[in-house]
Amino acid sequence: MYQVRGRWALITGAARGIGCLTARFMAKQGCNLILHSRDLSHTAALQAELIKEGVQVRAVAADLGDPGAVAAMLAEIDRMGVDVDIVLNNAGLQIAYRTDWCATPVSDYEVSFRVNTIAPAMICYHFLPKMMAKGTGRILNTTSGIALDVCQAGYSASKAALDKITIDMGSKVEGTDVLINLTDPGWCRTDLGGPHAPNAPESAIPGIAVGVFVDDGKSGRNLGAQHFAGMTLEEAVRKAEAEFDSPY
Repeated sequence: MYQVRGRWALITGAARGIGCLTARFMAKQGCNLILHSRDLSHTAALQAELIKEGVQVRAVAADLGDPGAVAAMLAEIDRMGVDVDIVLNNAGLQIAYRTDWCATPVSDYEVSFRVNTIAPAMICYHFLPKMMAKGTGRILNTTSGIALDVCQAGYSASKAALDKITIDMGSKVEGTDVLINLTDPGWCRTDLGGPHAPNAPESAIPGIAVGVFVDDGKSGRNLGAQHFAGMTLEEAVRKAEAEFDSPY
């Protein structure tokens, strides 16, 4: 199992929901954290909480819908002088639910792709070469299981594009100790999922992060969190390595 104690992980969208739960989970494993949100005030309380776990915690802020802000955030992380061995691209945006779906505006696609596709791709392009040079690293990009729902076309398309990017990148590191995979929390009762979703946010743990801990050299997989609900981390890792193969 990949050892995260003492390593640094960047978690986007860490202020609430699944990102916040993931940050708490990773801190309990001894992982140092860089917490991203749109404003530093959004992660201030979480940062103070996690420092008490005995790990180092820093925070960055950026609007992921602005590529310039994403680039500035990455430059700020570089100035921290730490090696980011783990990236969890958790942040995402569901722009709207269009019941009159044939009237879906172009802006739904523009905004969705900036946040859900372009920003995580920029982050991958920034850290993946560093991981490849070092010979180790983990990237998890959060996708969505939404299918056959034209009312959320911008969101679904942006996640499908992220899937393609992730799988294609994974083909370049397959068989190494640099793994890039997908994860999907499932439909959870978060701000994005809404109050009527069938799954509690806590059900995404440990599955939402299992792709960090697998140690079998396989990339390009969708390690959907609900497959691992109720398991220990060790059980989840064994299941992921035994039952989820790479697509190459």
